[in-house]
Amino acid sequence: MPTPPEVTRHDGDSIYHELRGEILTGVLKPATPLREVALSERFGVSRTPVRDALRRLKHDKLLEQGVRGLQVHQATPQEVIQVYDVRILLEKEVAAQAARAHDVTDVMRLEGLLARDRALTAPDDGTRAATNMEFHAAVWAAAHNPVLEDLLQRLTTHLIRTPHSTLSVGTRWEEALDEHGRLVEAIDAGDESSARDIAGAHMESARSLRLGLLRDSISHP
Repeated sequence: MPTPPEVTRHDGDSIYHELRGEILTGVLKPATPLREVALSERFGVSRTPVRDALRRLKHDKLLEQGVRGLQVHQATPQEVIQVYDVRILLEKEVAAQAARAHDVTDVMRLEGLLARDRALTAPDDGTRAATNMEFHAAVWAAAHNPVLEDLLQRLTTHLIRTPHSTLSVGTRWEEALDEHGRLVEAIDAGDESSARDIAGAHMESARSLRLGLLRDSISHP
């Protein structure tokens, strides 16, 4: 007899991680309402684990109270710029520490992610955002500084697709990949100064583009 397909069993933890991933990658857009009943039906569970997952997402500031209940957090322009200002400082520091503390497997992972991204053909906005975040997370891990890594992970949860990835503006995707390549080279060479400068300039460019997107969204709501 054929083996019956395995049924995925969801609990509060798995629901939390699935919804969190959908929010961070833009599958669930800002201001999207999340209803307990609908989510219970989707995951085939009672409302209790759903309620637990939503509580954790609200604690992470990924959800906020809307007019009709919880919805995906929509960052204000001021919040977005503040996050970029702090992230520039932390990205510079983590890049320098990665240049100092990395091991061979860290560089292999970074090179592998970079090769994967360069091989993509006209990726959509969500793919660009997700792969870019994975690359940056690998840089953070290469620093072998759990405190700094945790701070950056928490900080990036505030940048919830507002209004879309800067990597889809003009030729920014190709430019960002070139910058990633130079950053990997600096890390591999143990060049802390160059790694710091490259990471800083990289994030400054992203901040500048984000300001432009925010201006456009305000001018053309």
